[in-house]
Amino acid sequence: MTAKRVLITGGGRGIGRAAALRFAREGAHVVVAARTSGELDEVVAEIEAAGGKGLAAQMNVTDLGSVEAAVWRATEFTGGPIDVLVNNAGVFDVIPFEKMGHKAWSKMIDVNLTGAYYVTQESLNALEEGERPVIINVASGAAKRGFPGNTAYCASKYGLKGFGDALRLDLAEKGVRVVTVYPGGTDTTIFDDVEGDWDRASMNTVEEVAEVIFGAAAAGDEVTDLDVAPPA
Repeated sequence: MTAKRVLITGGGRGIGRAAALRFAREGAHVVVAARTSGELDEVVAEIEAAGGKGLAAQMNVTDLGSVEAAVWRATEFTGGPIDVLVNNAGVFDVIPFEKMGHKAWSKMIDVNLTGAYYVTQESLNALEEGERPVIINVASGAAKRGFPGNTAYCASKYGLKGFGDALRLDLAEKGVRVVTVYPGGTDTTIFDDVEGDWDRASMNTVEEVAEVIFGAAAAGDEVTDLDVAPPA
């Protein structure tokens, strides 16, 4: 793979961090975006150690002004074009519908779905200048089936799938590919604060998901959806 110019949201930890390091090992220029600057600085150091070039861009995907500023920083770093945009930022919680409040619903939709719209819209001009550009949306198995206590999460991830399916048609003539990745349960810190009897040892690792994201960037035009295989 020729060195890519990559922007990854939710890049401070978990899947985003693992994806950043996977691209870095191929010499990519990787911009990691997230809210927590300390985590981003650590990932940038890891990117550099892995053989890539890194930039920390503090971003709140629910704040359009924050997104605009971070994407501007990203394009300054890359020299203008973006080859790979990974919409990975996300939140998760288990809330039975009868206990769902408006604030919790809005947070899930705003981060998981509207955030992807904001970042994609602001990055579009840079993507059009990229080399075989691709947008990779990190959805979930919850984009394909419902789970109890997950009305908001499933709605956001089903929405992200629909966003990608329609966006693919809109951007086809511009030469921008759109791929949706569907991880199953993945062992990240997102489960640290979510109540439940989680068998984290049986989940995918972040590295397994990162490998699928990396593969999506190199895949042929016929690839539109990629599942992450369950652990053996």
